[in-house]
Amino acid sequence: MNINELMQDLSCLLIAIGVMAFLVSMITQVIKSWPGFDKLPTSAVVIVLSLVLCPATFAALMAWQRQPIRWYMIFACMIAAFVVALVAMDGWERLGEIWKRTRYKDKR
Repeated sequence: MNINELMQDLSCLLIAIGVMAFLVSMITQVIKSWPGFDKLPTSAVVIVLSLVLCPATFAALMAWQRQPIRWYMIFACMIAAFVVALVAMDGWERLGEIWKRTRYKDKR
């Protein structure tokens, strides 16, 4: 495996995490607007959604590509689901904080 393939795979992984975090965020907002579900902790809803949607999406992708699913792929998918939950919960706030700390400051 050369560096170009590795970077391409890493880019695809980051795109997948971003798309999944966006979907989890949107579905969480819909679920939290339903009567009776507004009392549930948002972080718990995000984690449960991530743990359900990520493996389901992965299984659908592997079926579409007609690839076998191995045990370590499921394990990696569960770890990725927690990363997706972290990004969906407060990833944008952390990104904003990093941006504020690193942007150019006028020293006049």
